[in-house]
Amino acid sequence: MAHTNFLFTSESVSEGHPDKVSDQISDAILDAFIEKDIELGIADDSLVNTRLGCETLCTTNKIVIAGEGRGQLFRKIGDKAVVDRELITQIARRVVKDIGYDQDGFSYHGADIEVLLHGQSPDIAMGVDAKKKKNGEEEGAGDQGMMFGFACTESEVYEKNSFMPAPIYFAHKILKVLSEKRRNGQLADLQPDAKSQVTVKYVEGKPVGCTKVVVSTQHKPASRNGKKYTPGIIKDMIGDAVESALPKGWMPKRPSDFLVNPTGNFVVGGPDGDCGLTGRKIIVDTYGGYAPHGGGAFSGKDPTKVDRSAAYAARYLAKNVVAAGVAERCTIQLAYAIGVADPMSVLVDTHGTGKVPEHKLEKLLPELFPLRPTSIRRTLKLNRPIYRRTAAYGHFGRAPERDGGFSWEKTDLADAIKRAVK
Repeated sequence: MAHTNFLFTSESVSEGHPDKVSDQISDAILDAFIEKDIELGIADDSLVNTRLGCETLCTTNKIVIAGEGRGQLFRKIGDKAVVDRELITQIARRVVKDIGYDQDGFSYHGADIEVLLHGQSPDIAMGVDAKKKKNGEEEGAGDQGMMFGFACTESEVYEKNSFMPAPIYFAHKILKVLSEKRRNGQLADLQPDAKSQVTVKYVEGKPVGCTKVVVSTQHKPASRNGKKYTPGIIKDMIGDAVESALPKGWMPKRPSDFLVNPTGNFVVGGPDGDCGLTGRKIIVDTYGGYAPHGGGAFSGKDPTKVDRSAAYAARYLAKNVVAAGVAERCTIQLAYAIGVADPMSVLVDTHGTGKVPEHKLEKLLPELFPLRPTSIRRTLKLNRPIYRRTAAYGHFGRAPERDGGFSWEKTDLADAIKRAVK
């Protein structure tokens, strides 16, 4: 018998969390490379010039940017590719300023920035570069690995078209509301670093409310009138905002089930309080532990890297299967080998909710949406500077944007799936 009555917990972190600062810097650098390609007319929905694997480390007034790549922000010196370090430094400072860090221990203008990006290995480039084959341009995957996509209907009654697990969706939403109120001055004494954790109660497999909500948020030491902040004061300050992010009646009834800054003070935060690294919040970035993750991080990676693009494709397919009414839950796994265009395997699991045999979907979906890296990039329009915005509050469950951002969240394949399975 299925486990239908249970509790499930997911967490989120804000844009000021040290790991998310790192993710946003890496993705802002990727956007700058792609913007330059577009400016020079050497990139379109099929072709990409930029290759980037950018990693960022942030700690007390120090930012280290490392990795490999190629593109128009590199220039040749002898036989080596050297990046425009001054421009990369400016990008990092802009990101930190936008997040809101101007503190003694971590400041957009005071942090020392070291740029260690170098040219891409020719051995890696050789496997990825487009090759002429009988069926036309066919680009190999940027690395081996497996990727997962997931979608479900459980949050649809509360948040239309999200098709996400409720715990991670509302953990993100709490922090987005707090960030908006910090930025517009309603909660001006909050600081950028924050975490949330939501425990959702399921009855007969459906989410019905929260049993626990935890929020840890960085704040100034004292209010403007000099009164020292305590966890109780911060709790009263943010309580209404947190409740507004949840469906009506979901906020825990007992005060002891809403925990705020449970360790006490949270004044020192961000990279000054803890070192941040790109790619360390992959579960926050995806489904909050509710569905599998292949292990590859997203941020700082250009869309030839299937860790990113194929994970987006898997989510796109899973979401469209559920939006088509073919299943209430769907997990899709894809696997690739470096330098090979076609996936090694495609698996569809509808968790006993499917109206169509899974083997039929495994054959049908790649026919409707070819899963070669070039096809993924072309169809989802991934050769665009859309990546920094993905680096906080999750890559999935977001609304598609007019400029192509979050294109993998569209449900424009659902009708084709419906017709094909009749």
